[in-house]
This record gives sequence, C-alpha cells and structure tokens, in this order.
Amino acid sequence: MTVFERIKNLTKNRSKTIKQVTNDLGYSENYFYSLKSGKQPSADKLQEIADYFNVSVDYLLGRTDSPEYKTEAPKNLTVEEALASVMSSDGKPLTDNDRQILTGIIEAYIKNKNDAK
Repeated sequence: MTVFERIKNLTKNRSKTIKQVTNDLGYSENYFYSLKSGKQPSADKLQEIADYFNVSVDYLLGRTDSPEYKTEAPKNLTVEEALASVMSSDGKPLTDNDRQILTGIIEAYIKNKNDAK
C-alpha cells in the first residue's frame, strides 16, 4: 500500500475528505494527489501528516501495518543509543558536538529526577 493509499484510508476512517485534510494542514489543493502519482513526501510533511492522524511515520511509509502511534520509547536504550536515531531540525543526523551536549542535558535531567526521589 502506498503512502497516498494509507492517507486515503485514514481520511475515510476518520470521516474526512482529502480536501478537508489538505485544508486543515494548509497544503496545496493537489498535494495529496501528487503523492498518488508517485511523488515522495518530505520528512517534515510525513511527520505533520502522522501527527494529524495520530499514527506513526512508519505506518505511513508501510514499515508497519499497525496505525497505532507508539508514545513510549523502549526502556532498555542508553542515552547514546536513543540519540543515535535523533535528527537535527534540518533533517540531518546530529553532529558529535550536538550529541555530547544533549547527552549532558539528558544525564543531568535523569540525575536530578533520581535525586528528587
């Protein structure tokens, strides 16, 4: 199933039309139909659409058949492992410097949280 077909099914299941979703998201009138003809959506648009329907990007891409949005991260990841999959705001992997800064922030947060117990 294509991204467009999944979006079409989601709109139908939510009793909406493609036009309503297009208007709600502020996309051009023909945006979703360009996906139907094979255009690939940007990462930002995929995330916006996934958030709109409260599904995962993986569902939209067909990596999973479950539309359920997973809100909990796996409990056994280290901070470094979790950050390895994080992208910067421009869609590129984090730099080593960014990763070090974020690791320090997260570790300080966890320490503070544990100390408060």
